[in-house]
Amino acid sequence: MYLPERLKRFPMKSLYYGVLVAMVTTLSLSFLIFHAISDHMTKKAIDPIFDRFDELEIESARAALASGGKDALKQYLSRLDHAFWGSSHFLLDADGVDALSGKNSRRLLPPPSPEPPISRWRTQEDGHFVRAYRSQDGKNWIVATGQLGRPDIWTYLPYYFLVLGATVLLCWLASTGVVSPIRRIAGTIALFGQGNLSVRVHTGRQDEIGQLGRSFNQMAERLERLIVSERRLLGDISHELRSPLARLKFAVKLARTSADSKMALDRIERDIDRISSLVAGILEITYIESEPAVQAVEIARVEDVINEVVRDCAVEAEMRDCRIAVNGRIEGEVEGNRELLRRAVENVLRNAIRYSPEHSTIDVSIAEDSHAAVVSIRDFGPGIPEDALAKIFDPFFRVDEARDATSGGSGLGLSIAKHAVQVHHGTIVAENASPGLRVKISIPLRTAPVSK
Repeated sequence: MYLPERLKRFPMKSLYYGVLVAMVTTLSLSFLIFHAISDHMTKKAIDPIFDRFDELEIESARAALASGGKDALKQYLSRLDHAFWGSSHFLLDADGVDALSGKNSRRLLPPPSPEPPISRWRTQEDGHFVRAYRSQDGKNWIVATGQLGRPDIWTYLPYYFLVLGATVLLCWLASTGVVSPIRRIAGTIALFGQGNLSVRVHTGRQDEIGQLGRSFNQMAERLERLIVSERRLLGDISHELRSPLARLKFAVKLARTSADSKMALDRIERDIDRISSLVAGILEITYIESEPAVQAVEIARVEDVINEVVRDCAVEAEMRDCRIAVNGRIEGEVEGNRELLRRAVENVLRNAIRYSPEHSTIDVSIAEDSHAAVVSIRDFGPGIPEDALAKIFDPFFRVDEARDATSGGSGLGLSIAKHAVQVHHGTIVAENASPGLRVKISIPLRTAPVSK
C-alpha cells in the first residue's frame, strides 16, 4: 500500500520521464551492486594475493639482512621502490625501529591494542598511504608508504560521457520501441472516440504492443459494424413504420367519417399486426446481438433441432399444399443457444414455404463433416436476381417481383437467421438453384466436452 501512495503523490505525466527515471535508477543500482561485488572480490581474491606478496617481501628482506647486512637490505629495498614506483619500503622491528637508519618509525605501525596483534595494516594519512605486514614470528614489519594519487576530472570524463551516452541511447530505444507506439495507439483511439470509425492501428509488431493494436482494431471493427448497422436499422425502421402509420391515420379518419366502419377497423387491425410483427422482429435482432453472457449456452443435436422445426412448419406447408422432404443425417452436436438455432432454421424454412408454388416440395438436406453441420433448404419458387443474393440477409430488404411486402413478411426473417448463425460462428449463404432458391447454413460442431 505504501508504494502506490507514493506514486500518487508524484505522478508521471509522460512515459518518457518514467523511462528516463527507470534507466537512471537501473544504472545507479547497477553501479552500487557492481561496486559491492568488486569490494567482495577484492577481499576474497585480490587481498590474499597481496598478502602473499608482502609475506614474500618481508622474508626476502630479512634474508638479505641476515646474509649481506645493511648493504644487501638497502639494495633489496631499493629494488622494491623501483618496482613499485612512487613508494618507499622499510624493514622495522617489533618496536618500529628502522633496520637501516635506526630511527623510530612507530607511527607507521598500528596503534597498540589489548586485542591480539594484527598481522596486516592499511591506512591513509595526510595524503599518503601506509601498508604494513608483520612476519609470522612477530619480530619484523615490512612497510610501504607513498603519496595517494589524485587523478583529475579529465581522467574520468570519457567514462562519464560513455555512461551518459548509454543512458540517452537506452532512453531513445525505449521511447521509440514503447512510448511512441503507445502514443500513436492513444492518438488512434482518440480519433475513434471523436467519431472517425474507420481509423485503425497499423502495426506489424508481434509483442504486447502489437497485440494491443490488433485488439483495438478488432474492437473498432465490431463497434463500427454495430454502429453502422444500428444507424441503418434505425433508418429502415423509420421507413418501414412510415407507411403503416400513415395508413392507420387514414383508416382512423375513414372510421370516423365512413358509414362502413368495419372495413376501416379491419385495415387498422392489419396495420397494427404489421407493426407488432415489425417490433417483434426488431426485438429479436436486439436479443441476438446482445452480450453472449445473457444467452443460455447448451449442447444441442442439430438433427433434433431440424426435426422440431420441420414438425412446426409442416402445418403451414400443408396449408399451401406443399410438403417438406428431409434427407441425410447429422450425429454431431453444437454448443450454443438452442432457441437461436431453431429460429435461424425456422425463419429460412418459413421463407421457403412462403415463396414455394402449390404442390411443390421444399427440400431440407442435412449433412456433416469433421468440423461442421450443414443444413441446406431449397424451394422451387421464382428465385431472386443474382445481384440481390448478397442483400437478402440485410434487414427489410425485399425483392420487387415475388418477394415483396404484400406477401406478409417484414423483411427481417433472413436477417434474424444470419445474426443467429453468426452468433454460433457459422455461415449462411444463398444461391439460385434454377428453379428456386437454396439457402445453406453451416454451424461448427462441438469438438470438446463442456466443463461443468
